[in-house]
Amino acid sequence: MTEVIAIFDIGKTNKKLLLFDKQLNIVHQEDQKFEEIKDDEGFPCDDISQIEQWIKSSLESIMNNPELELKAVNFTTYGATVMYVNAEGNRLTPLYNYLKTMPESVTSNFYTKYGGTEEFSRKTASPAMGFLNTGMQMLWMKKTRPEIFRKVKHILNFPQYCAWLAGAEPVAEHTYIGCHSATWDFDEMRYHDWLAEEGITLPETRPVSTTFPLYGQPGGPVTGIGIHDSSASLAPYIISAPERFILLSTGTWCITMNPYNYEPLTREQLKNGCLSYMSINGKPVKSSMLFMGHIHDVNLKQLTNHFKTPEDTYKQLKTNASTAAVAAERGQMFFSTGVPVDHVDTSVDLNQFKSFEEAYHQLVMDLALLNKTYIDMVIPEKDDIKDIYISGGFARNAIYTHYLAALYPDKKVYTSEVANSTALGAAMVVYDTVGDSKKLKPDLGLHLQKPLTV
Repeated sequence: MTEVIAIFDIGKTNKKLLLFDKQLNIVHQEDQKFEEIKDDEGFPCDDISQIEQWIKSSLESIMNNPELELKAVNFTTYGATVMYVNAEGNRLTPLYNYLKTMPESVTSNFYTKYGGTEEFSRKTASPAMGFLNTGMQMLWMKKTRPEIFRKVKHILNFPQYCAWLAGAEPVAEHTYIGCHSATWDFDEMRYHDWLAEEGITLPETRPVSTTFPLYGQPGGPVTGIGIHDSSASLAPYIISAPERFILLSTGTWCITMNPYNYEPLTREQLKNGCLSYMSINGKPVKSSMLFMGHIHDVNLKQLTNHFKTPEDTYKQLKTNASTAAVAAERGQMFFSTGVPVDHVDTSVDLNQFKSFEEAYHQLVMDLALLNKTYIDMVIPEKDDIKDIYISGGFARNAIYTHYLAALYPDKKVYTSEVANSTALGAAMVVYDTVGDSKKLKPDLGLHLQKPLTV
């Protein structure tokens, strides 16, 4: 029998189940996509009933497989999502989407009451982002659905809710709380006082390595308590990296993380999308968020419509030196005055480009320039960072990585070959329940390609 750790990696678009062996090699992977449903206000949201059933049936299948011995399970999910559970253990609400619009009436007096928007945001390392702040979701629930809120026994962050389904106690952990939740006081390193004043009680925090018996059955497999996906993707690098680094975890969002910058957030940084996560060690990680994958996709669609090319044409493109040079000579065109509200820049005349390839080079160069402003926000004035690691979808975009390496000639820019660093990180934090992590390969999870050259 192969001893395995099962990881449920629940993204906004793709849901994955991965099985790791004792050497943390992937021995099985399956992907799921569930159609969105509508919440009680008609807004699209993930179908939590399908996710619950998928977790349950998948665990049953693993445990009934005579070739596998399940040792541990853990969960990693996207951020800014909470679930409400009553005293009987029943879910009370849909899985609300963090893209919902926060009614102004919910937060109109809140920030004034707690020191003003800028000071509150600094103290909680959370820019005011409506539903993207889970604390504001809780306030919204209390104010707009008081009849439901009165029944709430536990408010669980999404990974901890999944772990609770597998038998974990109702707890919290720092990586999710530290993810622009507006619930954590980074000055005092504890829950912010506003929660108690507003009658909101959150679970006690536990180390991210905490485990409980799976389904409450001692002596068998265990379940972790879950971890935020960006912090999970950072874990293999924190454990393995030989030099100080910055990680660009790319996908729908590009999260730039500097685990070595402990400088307090400035008001200007907060206004421009800078925040602090918390690492698996409970330490602040100065970070910035750019909706880069989404911005890329909606502007790519504009290009493919204009040039009448298939949507996946860009995947076949390699960096064309002369085309790249032309784009560099032009300078920034897309997003030169900022990203529009709908993220599509229609101000650029696409007729000036001779081909889709030329327009796409320009778009990606301009995205890299935009991205640089977010990277620079997390680099301290006394810069001792030697390496930049790119993981996720944009690590496979040769044009993007070419431009980014050109923008940082004083650093080594690597692309990571780890296709599932988020799931790997989730497995690594519970590994000591399965084996001795000190016996693992020292470079596990890094597997970097050679530094990019321009």
